[in-house]
Amino acid sequence: MKNYCEECGREVETKIIVKNEEYTVCGEQVMVEARVLTCAECGEELFSEELDNETLLSAYNEYRKRHRLLSAEEIKEIREQYQLSQRGFAKLLNWGDKTIYRYENGSIQDKAHNSLMLFLREPENMRIYLNENEVLLAERQKARLLAVVDKLINNEKRHTEQRFLEAFFDTTPSEDTGYKAFDYDKACAMVLFFANKNTNLLKTKLMKLLNYSDMIFYKENGVSISGMKYAHLPYGPVPVNFDILLGTMEADHIARIEVIYDNGYERHQVIPEGDVPINALSEAELAVLDRIYKKFENYGSAEISNYSHKEKGYIRTKIGEVISYSYAKDIELD
Repeated sequence: MKNYCEECGREVETKIIVKNEEYTVCGEQVMVEARVLTCAECGEELFSEELDNETLLSAYNEYRKRHRLLSAEEIKEIREQYQLSQRGFAKLLNWGDKTIYRYENGSIQDKAHNSLMLFLREPENMRIYLNENEVLLAERQKARLLAVVDKLINNEKRHTEQRFLEAFFDTTPSEDTGYKAFDYDKACAMVLFFANKNTNLLKTKLMKLLNYSDMIFYKENGVSISGMKYAHLPYGPVPVNFDILLGTMEADHIARIEVIYDNGYERHQVIPEGDVPINALSEAELAVLDRIYKKFENYGSAEISNYSHKEKGYIRTKIGEVISYSYAKDIELD
């Protein structure tokens, strides 16, 4: 690229060098690494608006880091997550129309403005702000923004739950999971299917129904429904970390366990809090669940537990060991 060099008095080839330069930003000296356009022949520094603006922005960003201020890009991300225009965001905050435009284009925000934007980065805080402050947005705009906020909060809750479940359930497909990553939604749908079918379903029986459903589906399709692992326990096969799974389902208002006392005995009854979501299970999956339900419809918890004890997978494993889906081939229900 050629440019005019006053020192050489003509158009010359140029090159970019890197050097440290000091800038004054808000009364403070800031040292940054600058890219400078120079004459390739005499080394004279040449003017380049693009490179000078780049260096100035670097100085501003260094100042922001020093004072823990949001960057221009972070301010833009906060605005965009709420699906607001620059003008709409400024209006929400009761600031001038051009304020957000300036901040997103490199101008340094004052600390009070920075603190408010930092606070509003969290959707929960935005909801508080909208409910407790008068804003200049029209009611329709405010309602739309609240809908966006609710969606962000629900998504964050979902991601938190997912990370929590991933800590306890295997997301890597293997023979122990029926070559399927753990699927919380499928597991919930299976629980709701059986709990809605049987109004007196007990926890012990539910765990066997889930095991047989996953195993039979794997036997016939080469993959499980839920991706749950099952362990050998005294009362038969049980999904690994099932109490954690049920606790999460209860928190999500999907199903809960209700303790009922009957003639001195404690019964753990499964109570559904909704129907099976539409399209949560395929027709093939529903067909297998229905077959398992009909097979064990008249079995009590003790009967189905004793039945499961006769399966090869249970016989050949010890207490606490995972029952591989490879044993599914040995299950005969008919």
